[in-house]
Amino acid sequence: MARQKGIIKLKGTIGDITFYKTQDGHLAREKGGIDASRIKNDPAFQRTRENGSEFGRAGKAGKILRTAMRAVLINSADGRMVSRLTQQMIKVIQADTTSVRGLRNVIDGEAELLAGFEFNIRGKLGTSLFAPFVGVIDRAAGSITVDLASFIPLNMIVAPSGTTHYKIISAGAEIDFEAETFVVSNSETAILPWDINPSDAINHSNPVTPASTKPLFLALGIEFYQQVNGAMYPLKNGAFNPLSIVKVDSGV
Repeated sequence: MARQKGIIKLKGTIGDITFYKTQDGHLAREKGGIDASRIKNDPAFQRTRENGSEFGRAGKAGKILRTAMRAVLINSADGRMVSRLTQQMIKVIQADTTSVRGLRNVIDGEAELLAGFEFNIRGKLGTSLFAPFVGVIDRAAGSITVDLASFIPLNMIVAPSGTTHYKIISAGAEIDFEAETFVVSNSETAILPWDINPSDAINHSNPVTPASTKPLFLALGIEFYQQVNGAMYPLKNGAFNPLSIVKVDSGV
C-alpha cells in the first residue's frame, strides 16, 4: 500500500495499480491475490475458509447490534466504529469453546466481552461521565435499568468546549443473533443545563421480553448541546457524544 502525493489525486485502476481514497488519505496498491475458486475449494485454504466464515458471522452480529441500538447510536459513533465492533465480535466468537472452528458463534461465545465497548472513540463514556451509575439487567422480569443519583453536572461530566447543555440517553436490547431479530427500548432525559446546580436523580427503565434466553445489553451515553439565541443545537453534530455498552448478560 502506498500513499499518493502531489496535487492530482487518482481514483480507479491503471494497469496493475488501483488508486482509491480512504479516511487516511489517497492510497494506491498493486492488484493481485489468490484466485477465489482456489480459496473456495483447495484443502490448503481450509483455515482461510473457516476464518472467513467466522469473520462474516462477526460482521452480521455487529450489524444486528448496531441496528438494535440505532436510536441512541445515530448521534454517537466514530468513522471506524463498524470495524472496531466487528473485531470485538470476532473475539466473542473465538471464545466459543463448544463449536468446531469455522462454526463458532456469538451465542456460544462470550458476549460479556462486549461490555465496555465504546461506540465513539473520540468521546468515551469512561472519560466523560464520572457520576456513579447503577445498571441492572433483571432477566426474569425483562427489566433493563440504569439509575444515577443527583450530581453536579459541571463537576461530574467532562464536556467538549462550547457545551451548555446535555442529555443522558440509554437503551436496553434483547438480541437474537441467529434469527437476526431484536427487542429494544430507549430512554432519555430532557435537555439539561451543564452547570453547578445539582441534577435530579435519573432513573431509566428499558423493558424487554420477560424470561428471555437471548443476550441482553444495556447502553448508556450522553449527548452534548449548545444553546444559541434560545435554540438548542447538537454540539459539533454529535462528534464527541459518548455511548458505551455498560452491561451484558449473555444468557448462557
